[in-house]
Amino acid sequence: QVQLVESGGGLVQAGGSLRLSCAASGSTSRFNAMGWYRQAPGKQRELVAAIDGVGGTNYAESGKGRFTISRDNTKNILYLQMNSLKPEDTAVYYCFSDSVVHFRPDRQFSSWGQGTQVTVSS
Repeated sequence: QVQLVESGGGLVQAGGSLRLSCAASGSTSRFNAMGWYRQAPGKQRELVAAIDGVGGTNYAESGKGRFTISRDNTKNILYLQMNSLKPEDTAVYYCFSDSVVHFRPDRQFSSWGQGTQVTVSS
Protein backbone atom coordinates (compact mmCIF):
# COMPACT_ATOMS: atom_id res chain seq x y z
CA GLN A 1 0.00 0.00 0.00
CA VAL A 2 1.19 3.50 -0.86
CA GLN A 3 0.43 6.48 1.35
CA LEU A 4 0.19 9.88 -0.34
CA VAL A 5 0.29 13.31 1.26
CA GLU A 6 -0.29 16.44 -0.82
CA SER A 7 0.91 19.93 -0.01
CA GLY A 8 1.40 23.27 -1.68
CA GLY A 9 -2.16 24.39 -2.20
CA GLY A 10 -3.37 27.83 -1.21
CA LEU A 11 -4.89 31.09 -2.34
CA VAL A 12 -3.38 32.83 -5.35
CA GLN A 13 -4.44 35.60 -7.69
CA ALA A 14 -5.27 34.90 -11.30
CA GLY A 15 -2.10 34.72 -13.36
CA GLY A 16 -0.09 33.44 -10.44
CA SER A 17 1.67 30.13 -9.88
CA LEU A 18 1.64 27.28 -7.41
CA ARG A 19 3.59 24.08 -7.12
CA LEU A 20 1.83 21.12 -5.61
CA SER A 21 3.76 18.26 -4.08
CA CYS A 22 2.71 14.71 -3.30
CA ALA A 23 4.96 12.74 -0.97
CA ALA A 24 4.68 8.98 -1.34
CA SER A 25 5.61 6.42 1.28
CA GLY A 26 5.10 2.72 1.83
CA SER A 27 5.28 0.27 -1.07
CA THR A 28 6.37 2.84 -3.62
CA SER A 29 7.86 2.08 -6.99
CA ARG A 30 9.43 4.43 -9.50
CA PHE A 31 7.53 2.47 -12.14
CA ASN A 32 4.07 3.26 -10.77
CA ALA A 33 1.87 5.59 -12.76
CA MET A 34 0.99 8.67 -10.72
CA GLY A 35 -0.87 11.88 -11.29
CA TRP A 36 -3.33 14.53 -10.26
CA TYR A 37 -7.08 14.88 -10.41
CA ARG A 38 -9.14 17.81 -9.21
CA GLN A 39 -12.69 18.34 -8.08
CA ALA A 40 -14.48 21.66 -7.99
CA PRO A 41 -17.67 22.18 -5.95
CA GLY A 42 -20.64 20.60 -7.68
CA LYS A 43 -18.49 19.02 -10.38
CA GLN A 44 -17.08 15.59 -11.04
CA ARG A 45 -13.50 14.74 -10.37
CA GLU A 46 -11.42 15.32 -13.49
CA LEU A 47 -7.93 14.47 -14.66
CA VAL A 48 -5.35 17.22 -14.49
CA ALA A 49 -2.18 15.38 -15.44
CA ALA A 50 -0.57 11.96 -15.15
CA ILE A 51 2.92 10.57 -15.52
CA ASP A 52 3.66 6.94 -16.09
CA GLY A 53 6.48 4.83 -14.77
CA VAL A 54 8.67 5.40 -17.79
CA GLY A 55 8.19 9.16 -17.99
CA GLY A 56 5.32 9.54 -20.41
CA THR A 57 2.86 12.29 -19.55
CA ASN A 58 -0.81 13.03 -20.12
CA TYR A 59 -2.46 16.41 -19.66
CA ALA A 60 -6.03 17.56 -19.71
CA GLU A 61 -6.66 20.18 -22.39
CA SER A 62 -7.41 22.74 -19.70
CA GLY A 63 -3.87 22.57 -18.37
CA LYS A 64 -1.78 22.11 -21.49
CA GLY A 65 0.86 24.79 -21.78
CA ARG A 66 0.28 25.94 -18.21
CA PHE A 67 0.79 22.87 -16.01
CA THR A 68 3.81 20.58 -15.80
CA ILE A 69 3.86 17.25 -14.00
CA SER A 70 7.13 15.74 -12.84
CA ARG A 71 8.46 13.26 -10.32
CA ASP A 72 11.59 12.92 -8.23
CA ASN A 73 12.05 9.19 -7.81
CA THR A 74 14.95 9.64 -5.40
CA LYS A 75 12.66 11.46 -2.97
CA ASN A 76 9.39 9.72 -3.91
CA ILE A 77 7.72 13.05 -4.60
CA LEU A 78 5.33 13.95 -7.39
CA TYR A 79 5.00 17.58 -8.44
CA LEU A 80 2.51 19.68 -10.33
CA GLN A 81 3.77 23.11 -11.40
CA MET A 82 0.82 25.32 -12.23
CA ASN A 83 1.38 28.64 -13.99
CA SER A 84 -0.98 31.28 -15.35
CA LEU A 85 -3.67 30.12 -12.97
CA LYS A 86 -7.28 30.97 -13.68
CA PRO A 87 -10.30 31.17 -11.37
CA GLU A 88 -11.66 28.04 -13.05
CA ASP A 89 -8.65 26.13 -11.72
CA THR A 90 -10.12 26.47 -8.24
CA ALA A 91 -10.64 22.97 -6.86
CA VAL A 92 -9.37 20.36 -4.45
CA TYR A 93 -6.41 18.64 -6.08
CA TYR A 94 -5.85 14.96 -5.38
CA CYS A 95 -2.75 12.91 -6.00
CA PHE A 96 -3.07 9.27 -7.01
CA SER A 97 -0.75 6.33 -7.45
CA ASP A 98 -1.45 3.15 -9.37
CA SER A 99 0.14 -0.28 -9.35
CA VAL A 100 0.75 -0.32 -13.10
CA VAL A 101 3.35 1.38 -15.25
CA HIS A 102 1.12 3.14 -17.75
CA PHE A 103 -1.65 5.53 -16.85
CA ARG A 104 -5.12 4.26 -17.65
CA PRO A 105 -8.02 6.52 -16.67
CA ASP A 106 -10.45 3.59 -16.55
CA ARG A 107 -8.67 1.92 -13.66
CA GLN A 108 -9.51 2.04 -9.99
CA PHE A 109 -6.31 3.59 -8.72
CA SER A 110 -4.72 1.87 -5.78
CA SER A 111 -3.99 4.96 -3.66
CA TRP A 112 -5.28 8.51 -3.23
CA GLY A 113 -4.13 11.41 -1.13
CA GLN A 114 -6.40 13.49 1.06
CA GLY A 115 -6.39 16.49 -1.29
CA THR A 116 -5.11 20.05 -1.16
CA GLN A 117 -7.25 23.11 -1.83
CA VAL A 118 -6.30 25.50 -4.61
CA THR A 119 -8.22 28.77 -4.79
CA VAL A 120 -7.60 31.27 -7.57
CA SER A 121 -9.08 34.72 -7.10
CA SER A 122 -9.99 36.98 -10.01
